[in-house]
Amino acid sequence: MSRAGTGHAFPGAVEQRDNPALRGLPVVVGAQPGGRGVVATCSYEARRFGIHSAMPINEAHRRCPTAVFLRPRMAHYLEVARQMRAVMATK
Repeated sequence: MSRAGTGHAFPGAVEQRDNPALRGLPVVVGAQPGGRGVVATCSYEARRFGIHSAMPINEAHRRCPTAVFLRPRMAHYLEVARQMRAVMATK
C-alpha cells in the first residue's frame, strides 16, 4: 500500500468510518486467518497487540483472536483518499 494516502492505518480507519460498529475494535486488513497471507495494514487498536504490516496473518490472529479480519478494498481506499485530497485542495 505505497500510494499516497493509503498506507499506515488509513484503510483500517476507512473501515471504521464506513462501519461504526468497528470503531474502537482491532481491525486487521489483509488475508483471512487459517490461510496463507499477511497483514496489509491494521487499525491503531490492533497495533496495541503488536500487529503490524507484513506480519503473517496467523501470527496476527494468535496475538489478537478477537480482531476483525477484513479483505482489502483497495479501490475504495484510493477513492476515499482522492476525495480527501480534493477537499484539502479547496482550502
